Amino acid sequence: MNGKYIGGGIVLIALAFGAGVYYAQEYGYYQTVSATAPAAAITLAELGGALDPLDVAGYQGIDADSSPLRYRACFRTDLSLPTATETFQVYDAPTPLIGPKWFDCYDAKRIGADLEAGRAVAFLSQHDIHPGVDRVVAIYPDGQAYVWHQLNSEAEK
Repeated sequence: MNGKYIGGGIVLIALAFGAGVYYAQEYGYYQTVSATAPAAAITLAELGGALDPLDVAGYQGIDADSSPLRYRACFRTDLSLPTATETFQVYDAPTPLIGPKWFDCYDAKRIGADLEAGRAVAFLSQHDIHPGVDRVVAIYPDGQAYVWHQLNSEAEK
């Protein structure tokens, strides 16, 4: 009979721990980034390497101090794709990172599929925004855009 209580206690502790870990990963560390915050200032890297500020409207962003990879943002821009591809550095291997479910303007799977299919183009926003981490911007023909941070080749060394 004591074994049931001990086993049940272990199961309850494991469930509580799992719920705590889920909450921490999905909600606990993230905070919203206001459109006036420095992180909301989106740039694109020109072919010559200079950073050019991008006009942004309807910005929604999240970030966390726990990791430089947790930054995500959605916004609109009036920059056309033909102008962007002629002026700015196209990002070779964009890999949108999955964000929390509650940040519903950002869908990494859809963005990744659209990048692979050519329905959007990814550009380098800033190389080494954190050591080993690039900021990447994906722009659609209608002006919808998404931003995330991803590890660059220097981080893999």
